[in-house]
Amino acid sequence: MPESSRSFRLGVAGPVGTGKSSLIATVCRELASELRLGVITNDIYTDEDARLLRSAGVLDAERIRAVETGACPHTAIRDDVTPNLIAVEDLERDFAPLDVVLVESGGDNLTATFSPALVDAQIFVLDVAGGGDVARKGGPGIARADLLVVNKTDLAPYVGVDVPRMVADAEAARAGKPVLALSRTDADSVAALKRWVLEMTAIVRGGAHVPVDPGPMAPHSHAGEDGEILTHVHAHSH
Repeated sequence: MPESSRSFRLGVAGPVGTGKSSLIATVCRELASELRLGVITNDIYTDEDARLLRSAGVLDAERIRAVETGACPHTAIRDDVTPNLIAVEDLERDFAPLDVVLVESGGDNLTATFSPALVDAQIFVLDVAGGGDVARKGGPGIARADLLVVNKTDLAPYVGVDVPRMVADAEAARAGKPVLALSRTDADSVAALKRWVLEMTAIVRGGAHVPVDPGPMAPHSHAGEDGEILTHVHAHSH
């Protein structure tokens, strides 16, 4: 594929229910008039996230495509990225030129990270409903993603979370990398997310950003098809 037709590929990862699809919908609503966007979603057995985004009307439905991974979400974004890479390149070819393709990981745990062979930069999403202490638990996504989002801050009063404390803990875990407290109902935080995406798009498209390999993942568990709990470590060859 000619370099001129290659988009900025932005990964969005995080645990189940943290608001990854909502964040992508917000980015699309805010930037669809300024950037040419596409979306790839990942679910294990369904295209649920893609259908949610299509029904929200945030982009033309044809620009939102689903990858059904059939396996642990880590596999499709880090170990064998081929299905996602093909989906991204097909989208870039069909709608060339695209400025940004957002790739949403299936919901996973704190070790979920994208291979730099798939995305140029990545956002890791936490939410206040997951607990105020989660940012202190660390992991490669929290520590090394290009942007960490503490999402759903409007829910903090209902779940007893001190947002400034959670953000401070996140900043301490990230050694200076940016942290954004976000609520889709808060215009200032949405504007900050929009600015970050625009700035990172310019940096990546200008050749001034090198994708960072977040490093080896910790052992983790997930349920197999028969309900058996599987614990393993994903090797990474990139």
